[in-house]
Formats: sequence, C-alpha cells, structure tokens
Amino acid sequence: MSLEDARRQKTRQLVLPLDGRGDAPRSQRSGEASTAAIGNERPGTDRLMEEVVQRGNAKAALKRVRRNKGSPGVDGMTVDELPEYLAEHWEEIREQLLAGTYQPKPVKRQEIPKSGGGVRELGIPTALDRFVQQAILQVLQPRFDPTFSEHSHGFRPGRRAHDAVCEAQRYVQEGRRVVVDVDLEKFFDRVNHDVLMGKLSARIEDKRMLGHIRRYLEAGIMANGVVVERWEGTPQGGPLSPLLANVLLDEVDKELERRGLSFVRYADDLNVYVRSKRAGEDAMQTLRRLYARLRLRVNEAKSAVARPQDRKFLGYSFWVAKGCEIRRRVAPKALAAMKERVREITARNGGRSMQAIIAELRSYLTGWKEYFRLADTPRIFSDLDEWIRRRLRLAQLKQWKRGSTVYRELRARGVPERVTRAAAAHATRWWRTAGHGALHTALPTSFYDRMEVPRLAG
Repeated sequence: MSLEDARRQKTRQLVLPLDGRGDAPRSQRSGEASTAAIGNERPGTDRLMEEVVQRGNAKAALKRVRRNKGSPGVDGMTVDELPEYLAEHWEEIREQLLAGTYQPKPVKRQEIPKSGGGVRELGIPTALDRFVQQAILQVLQPRFDPTFSEHSHGFRPGRRAHDAVCEAQRYVQEGRRVVVDVDLEKFFDRVNHDVLMGKLSARIEDKRMLGHIRRYLEAGIMANGVVVERWEGTPQGGPLSPLLANVLLDEVDKELERRGLSFVRYADDLNVYVRSKRAGEDAMQTLRRLYARLRLRVNEAKSAVARPQDRKFLGYSFWVAKGCEIRRRVAPKALAAMKERVREITARNGGRSMQAIIAELRSYLTGWKEYFRLADTPRIFSDLDEWIRRRLRLAQLKQWKRGSTVYRELRARGVPERVTRAAAAHATRWWRTAGHGALHTALPTSFYDRMEVPRLAG
C-alpha cells in the first residue's frame, strides 16, 4: 500500500489516535492524574477534559462541524481538510487539552449586513478550534441545559424559535396585553469576561476547562492582518458562544421566575408580558438593574413598554382577530426585509440565466416559508406570491431587453398578436409591462410552478 493510500485510509476511519482500551492517555489510566486537575473537588466536574477527548465525543464533534460547514478561519483550513489534520496531530492536541495548555487561535472578523442597516460582526474560529469547542459543548450542554429556565428557548436541544413565539402568544391571549421588550446593546460584543467566568466557575471545577474557555474568550480578533486583543465579548460564530450566553443570562431568568413574571427569552431577545403599563414600567426598571449587575447595556432607543401588536419578537408580531383571538403574523420589518431580499435576487441579472435566478430565489423562499409558517395571514401570503411572480416576469423582460425580442418571445408562447404589440410597445417600462396580461399569458403561474418556485400561500 502506498503512503498516499495509507493516509486516505487513516482519514476515512477517523483515527483520532486513541489506543484500544480507552480514551485517556495510559499514564492517566494507571492513576497518574493530570497536574492541572489536582485540587478539583466537585464530583463529576473535575475531569471534564477527559470526557472532551473521549473517542466517541471527538468523532461526534467532527461529524457536526463538517455538517455545519462554515468558512475557514485565520489559518485557511477548511472543514474538509480537518479529518486528515486530526489523524496526524490528534495525539498532540489531546495531550495539550488534558494538560490545560491548548491555545486557541484568534478568530477571523467577518461582517454580515443587517436587514435594518448596519452590520453584525461575526468571529469565525479556525476549523480546529470549532472542533474543540464543539467537543466541549457536547460535554457541558447536557450538564447545564436541565438547570436553565423553561422560558428560555434559544440554542437548546429540542427547542426552537417557534416554541418561544407560541409561548409569547399564549401570554397575550391570557390577557397580558403589555409587553416589556428589552434590546441589549451589542450583547455578544459586550459580555464581560470576569462576570461570565464567575458564573462558569460556580458550575465547573475542572481548571483546565475554565482555562481553555478563558483563552478562547481572550484569543483576539484578526482584522486586516492585525490581531486585536479582546477584553470583553464572546464572538458569534463559534459553537460554544450560545451556551455561554445562556449561562450568563440564566441569572436574569431565575430572578424573573422568583418575581412571578411571565416572560420568554431566546438568546438575548427577552420579552416580559404584564397586564398594565405601570407593571411594565416596574419590570423594565427591574431588568435594567439585573443587566447592569451583569455589566450589560440596555439599548434604550430600541427597548420599550408597548402593546404586543406594535412590537416584533423573533420576526413575528401579533394581531387581534374576531372574538379577541390573538393570532400571529410576520412583523412588518421582517416582511420589508424579505421583499428587499427578493428585489436583490431579481433586480440584476448579471449575465445569469433565469434558471439561476429562480434557483437562488427558491433556496431563499423555502427557508423563509418554513420559518414563517406559523403566521395566520393567508391573504398576505397570496399577495406576496403575486408580487414575487411579477418580479420574475420583470427579470425576464430585462433579459429580453428590446421590444422586438419581447414581441418575438411572446408570440412564440402563443400570445395573440394585438395583445403582444401592446406589451412590446412599452417593453422597457419594466414594472408596468410585467403586470400586463400578455406576460401573464406567456408566463403563467403554472409555468413558475413547473420551475418549482415555492408558493407562500397554502
């Protein structure tokens, strides 16, 4: 067998080099404890790193990281290159983790445009660091998750944003017609490391684990080739960040429960539902104090005590139907963001075929429809369907460009002569002509159904 064949076989089998009997080094199985673990006292939490490097846990972490894909970090390694790298270097990495000396690399800064303007900063760890974080997450989450509030839904196994929206709807239906909507100012960028580590040290005795998380938080951000030190914040983009956010905010949840308040939280999005404006103002003051204790800032411009119908929560808002039944709808801002995205997809052809445009649109609409399937607004979805198909007809007109081409294409699709001439005469008035009967005849809804453009209604 050639050297290259041997390497491929090793990678295929994911030989995270662990010997036949177990997953910790032989020296530790024989009773020689890691010096980093000496002094830990809490049973079950002083040898967490041994669980992190356990073979089954490591294989599951690698599988998850590869499934999630994601862009490379500062070292340029892709997730597809990770198995081979681990096959060659796992022994060294494992020893570093067990000794408490593993050093995460800086995260790569990546800016994502926000629908309401501005950008959201992501910190992309290297593929290797994502793997290590995922392995740690799989050990910590089963321990932490059962202790979190039932009203916290973000980034927890078996819970979804839809659960949070339905819980909020129940509160409003029960008569809590005032919402305290709190927005935290750049939450993930403002997490205080000392406060967070204090919360973690109350739950974890393994000093190696605490040391690794501290080094991950302080690893820095690479921007324009320069590593910038970070003294606060937990970068969005790493598998561990959502769990750390829940650990930090759990104190707020527990205090709201102690006070008997009805609330729902998804990551840093928190809504409290009360029965009067005065109760809402009191709750807002309480939340300001709680967040100040965690050294977090409330964004006063985006926070309010208001009617639920006037606020959005996870892209949804509510409306009152006949009989005072509270129903769900897509929040106006989310609806505007969706239409803007459809305009972007259908506005500039850039040499792309209609098939390529429709493929991109299909991918976007499929995810959007799945997320907003709880909305009780079939008429709005029907109107959106008509608008989307008009946008596609407009895109087709722009590809045809000239009136003579429009005339030829419409006639080839069986549009009557008189109607074709009327449409072709004003072909470059794109939006108006896209709604012309000739375009509906040539490119009917059934045509877009065959092209598998999703219908939002039904």
